[in-house]
Amino acid sequence: MNKKVGNKEMKKSLLMNAGILAAAGIISKIIGLLYGSPLAAIIGDEGNGYYGTAYEIYTIILLISSYSIPSAMSKIISARLAVGEFKTAQRIFRCALVYVTIVGLIGSLLLFLGADVLAAGRAATVLRFFAPTIFVFGFLGVLRGYFQAQRTMVPSSVSQILEQIFNAIVSVGAAYLLTEMAGYEDTSKRAVYGAIGSALGTGSGVLVALLFMLHIYLFNRKEIHKRLEFDKHEVLPDKEIYRLIIMIVTPFILSTAIYNLSSSLNATLFSRILMNVRNVDEAQVASMYGIYARKAKVITSLPIALASAAASAMLPEVSALLAKGDKEAASNTISKVTKVILLIAIPSTVGLFALAKPFIMILFPQKSSIGEAALLLQILAITVVFYSLSTISNAVLQGIGKVNTPVVNAFLALIVQTVLLTLLLLYTNLGGVSLCIVMIVYSLLMCILNGMALKRSITTNNDFRKTYVLPSIAAIVMGIFAYLSYVLVSFVFYAVGRLEAVGAIAQDMKFVDYMYSNYFVNLVSAMIAMVVAVIVYFVMLVKIGGASESEIRRIPKAYLLVNVMKKLRIMK
Repeated sequence: MNKKVGNKEMKKSLLMNAGILAAAGIISKIIGLLYGSPLAAIIGDEGNGYYGTAYEIYTIILLISSYSIPSAMSKIISARLAVGEFKTAQRIFRCALVYVTIVGLIGSLLLFLGADVLAAGRAATVLRFFAPTIFVFGFLGVLRGYFQAQRTMVPSSVSQILEQIFNAIVSVGAAYLLTEMAGYEDTSKRAVYGAIGSALGTGSGVLVALLFMLHIYLFNRKEIHKRLEFDKHEVLPDKEIYRLIIMIVTPFILSTAIYNLSSSLNATLFSRILMNVRNVDEAQVASMYGIYARKAKVITSLPIALASAAASAMLPEVSALLAKGDKEAASNTISKVTKVILLIAIPSTVGLFALAKPFIMILFPQKSSIGEAALLLQILAITVVFYSLSTISNAVLQGIGKVNTPVVNAFLALIVQTVLLTLLLLYTNLGGVSLCIVMIVYSLLMCILNGMALKRSITTNNDFRKTYVLPSIAAIVMGIFAYLSYVLVSFVFYAVGRLEAVGAIAQDMKFVDYMYSNYFVNLVSAMIAMVVAVIVYFVMLVKIGGASESEIRRIPKAYLLVNVMKKLRIMK
């Protein structure tokens, strides 16, 4: 009886910890999306392009040097803590700090000295300002992993949110100050200075997060040393610890590097082929990439983050069920989570497609690029579904012990998308659209390959009609109503403006132009359209039998809508 209670408590703890980290990830994404708007207004599409290219390359160096450290440290230290080897756990912590000092220094020097090789043109200048962040992040990663191993996710989550808040504040502030220093005569110089300011913001966020985690460690130091006094186990030698760290970190590095290599590789190919082979002006290339990476792509990342959060929360439960040999229960859990994620991902895709232009104008109202950014967002919208599904399958394959399978699949998808992007850039004039096409191909291939691997490993009980078809029908109806609502509300504003003769814009402009020229009108119309979309989607879903009450309640805050639908007798 006590064992069962203990297992239940452990399962609850695992789910709660995964949920805390996932929630922090989503909050960070939202902050990132919100501060991107004023930043884009300051540094422009060209500056966004330089920053976006440099950031993608910085990310891959960070992944190789330090980013995997929290997960690896958590795994190594938690294994020792589980058997009461507190002294060895502490020694691992200290050795890890030495490890990240060496690796972080190498990564920083590589980024600073090799910037011209890694990035093309002006983006190389911006890339150099990311070098110190590589070094600092390693220590932050070790501290996060140390506390995650203690099964307390709050410090890591708070530090993650603090990192993004200070990143936002310093990025916008530094970008503004540096662009003012650059003046207005040379627009490219102004763009580079603004991108440098944003890079400084990234480093500032990491530094603040490190100081916070260091404070938490020092606050708990007495408690940590107390545990060491009672530990009578033999301490593992340093040589063995370093071997252990390298053995655990290497698979993490390989998998995370391959998963994330596509973005940095695409950024490098895009700039080098267009500038060196097609002879396109550097400022134009940077602007195209900035619109794609820092406007269209960043919006799609939020619904994908929701899927990633759900997958992270699911992984401990699936692993625990499979460890007990309960494949049927694990299969049911996978099916339920897949359906809930698709109940979010499918309408997100349709909503982004239907209201792409209004969303772009709300977040990035620079008139010169609204049309292009909206088009790219519409094309990218479908990747929300593909990435959501591949995220689930990644988590499940890892949970059932097939850790290498998603890595191999990602590598195969990477080869295909790289060849395709090279051909598109060499022989077409699609520009940013080519990046969207390869992103669709990459996410679709990941989805298919992981799905095939999953079928061979575990049977899932997904009802195709209820999981895919009915939510798609409800989402399409939702999309039509959302767009019509947006147009109708905008037209009311337009008509009132003409009748009262108070809107000079309305008097002189055609309705279609007016819709996207007034920020307030666009904001109000889009907000009303989104409310209509949510109501129509869930009402349709219930009416056509696409989801049960329990399934809808699994969606965050959806219980409020269930209560309203019950009062209105839409749901029994």
